[in-house]
Amino acid sequence: MVAITELTTADGRPLRTALADARIRAKRRALLLVLPLLLFIVITFVVPIGQVLYRSFYNDEFAASAPQLKAWFEATAEGTAPDEAAYGALAADLDRMRRERTAGAAGTRINDVLPGSRSLFTAAARGAVELKPPYREALVEKDARWEDPRLWNAMRAAVNPKTADYFIIALDRQRSVDGGWERAPEERRLYVSLFIKTLWQSGLVTLLCLVLAFPVAHLIANLRPSIANLLLMLVLLPFWTSLLVRTSSWIVLLQGQGVVNNILVAIDLVKTDRRLELIYNNVGTIIVMVHVSLPLMILPLYSVMRMINPAYVRAARSLGATSWTAFRRVYLPLTMPGVAAGCLLVYILAVGYYITPALVGGADGQFISNMIQYHLGASNWSLAAALALILLVGVLILYWLYDRLVGIEKLKLG
Repeated sequence: MVAITELTTADGRPLRTALADARIRAKRRALLLVLPLLLFIVITFVVPIGQVLYRSFYNDEFAASAPQLKAWFEATAEGTAPDEAAYGALAADLDRMRRERTAGAAGTRINDVLPGSRSLFTAAARGAVELKPPYREALVEKDARWEDPRLWNAMRAAVNPKTADYFIIALDRQRSVDGGWERAPEERRLYVSLFIKTLWQSGLVTLLCLVLAFPVAHLIANLRPSIANLLLMLVLLPFWTSLLVRTSSWIVLLQGQGVVNNILVAIDLVKTDRRLELIYNNVGTIIVMVHVSLPLMILPLYSVMRMINPAYVRAARSLGATSWTAFRRVYLPLTMPGVAAGCLLVYILAVGYYITPALVGGADGQFISNMIQYHLGASNWSLAAALALILLVGVLILYWLYDRLVGIEKLKLG
């Protein structure tokens, strides 16, 4: 038998070891090249978003302002009725809030769970210096809500900075008398219906974009390169225009005295005194969102369609298939990676739209992103973060479903 000798390099090292070391050095160089970009993304994107989302389950505004109450709650079992010692701790904490000017923040934390509580805390803190024993009678005399069990249940939960309250509020629930949660009154059920509306209208926008984009992408993919490039440039042109400018232009077109209504009146399709309401409602939101999102659907479809060999459809026709059968059995399945990628891209972006619903949606055309912005503007970071985290989880679920059903490796965006 002939012995097989291991190959070596010029310096006598085993070739296998030398190749492994070379691969490691190449990976290190690649890592060093992308490291600045990676650090930039982590510092300017991941860390700020992580801090905001952290506020969804961590809020110490009440706990930091009420150490006496926190000590009393920790020393008593849940469900214990407040005694004079509890009211004494509350009076001491109210005086602390007055001195440190934190009554508004502490009251806002309770107000998120029990509406109307912020004014209760701010008013009591202003007069805390005048409170004398017995504190229960003094506080209840100022406002009877101080003996409401729901208020004490809310304060017991709020002394723990880590809380799931905001996620439960986002599900349209509120604190009950026994310390649990119950369904909020009908006039305060905002978030679940808004989530459903956002998901449904985003799906409608995606469907309309697919219906409109499919023939356009097919046309571009089957034209001569010179004409196809011109049409593709026209598709890309909106990307070079500010989203704010495009949305504002639609306000001019769709308003009651706008271009669209004037044309409909001129051709006698609409009466002068019965002009269509195309703006500041759901109709306006959908129209503008479809226009803004349409290029994002055309590009993935075009990238897939241009790679489909026309001979496939001709072969199906030559074998006796009708045009519809050839399209349904041959052409359409081949376009599925582009369809799936376009729908995923448009839907995920539509779910998070903010500027378009804010400008053209009015009161009826708002999305959950507009509610998130509202709470951010009101400095209610915790509730805004909870709503944003729920939306983020929904988007990640859609991404996971796409990966399971289609495969993320088949994603074609252009």
